[in-house]
Amino acid sequence: MTITTDTIAKLQSYFETKITRIKSSEYYQQLLAMPPLKRWATVAGLFLLSQLVVFGSLYLIFGKIVVIGFFASILAGLATGLGALPALFFKDISKNLFNSMLGAAAGVMLAATAFSLLVPGMAYGNLVWPGKGIYIVSLGMLIGAVFLHYADRQLPHIHFDSISDVHLTSLKKVWLFIIAITIHNFPEGMSVGVSFGSGEMKNGIVLAVAIALQNIPEGLAVALPLVGLGYNKWRAVGIATLTGLVEPVGGLLGITMVTIFQPILPIAMGFAAGAMLFVISEEIIPETHSEGRSRYATFALMVGFIIMMVLDNMLG
Repeated sequence: MTITTDTIAKLQSYFETKITRIKSSEYYQQLLAMPPLKRWATVAGLFLLSQLVVFGSLYLIFGKIVVIGFFASILAGLATGLGALPALFFKDISKNLFNSMLGAAAGVMLAATAFSLLVPGMAYGNLVWPGKGIYIVSLGMLIGAVFLHYADRQLPHIHFDSISDVHLTSLKKVWLFIIAITIHNFPEGMSVGVSFGSGEMKNGIVLAVAIALQNIPEGLAVALPLVGLGYNKWRAVGIATLTGLVEPVGGLLGITMVTIFQPILPIAMGFAAGAMLFVISEEIIPETHSEGRSRYATFALMVGFIIMMVLDNMLG
């Protein structure tokens, strides 16, 4: 898809309109007029009340496992903000260190995909369709990959391997890169939800940990270019955190979908696995080798894979 200036202008105009509308609202003005302590206490109180309503409703409608899965997907998404924190202290990091972080993230995701999605997905598939589990999961994988391919083509963004350095060179590129991260965080969150929706707490926890670890270098990749372009450091960290918070949306969709429609669980697990493998092959691994072979990234991938394999075995 060709990215035009008009497309970027429309996106920026949309968000600016929404922000202006919020700032001009009566409630927002009343909030700003409060003393700082009272203002932050009000914000915190409203946030806690909203979470009580959300989690309470989920518990009453779907049960405990959905609440745990949704909470796990939130924590995995917040890891993006954790990864962005070094941007408060540094404007740049070593390319080898960044490649190693991405390589380890790829290894972690590969192991989690294999042991927490594909293996249990085939087992559930054989229960629903005896002897055909592997084919059902394979179909789901292809659907997941095609879905990411379609999203990749239709939504304006740039890829990891389009950047020449840890820093992007323009504000336009930064925001297109942020869109790319957000696109790929949705199926990652969905995979956590689907895994919890299977009823296997262990697989859900392993996958949530894997996604959280993978989100750390992504958060850094978002925040550093923003700081380099003069953004307030805390604002850069905040934007990076927001890119990860699309994951709970995907997580909630995945877990409620397979909880209500159990027969689609094998296909959903295959879908999540296919989407994650697409991200690994299309985005993460090419970036770690964008300047030629990187032995750091190769060994980091193996270490990440081993760590998740051991974790999966320990929790089993």
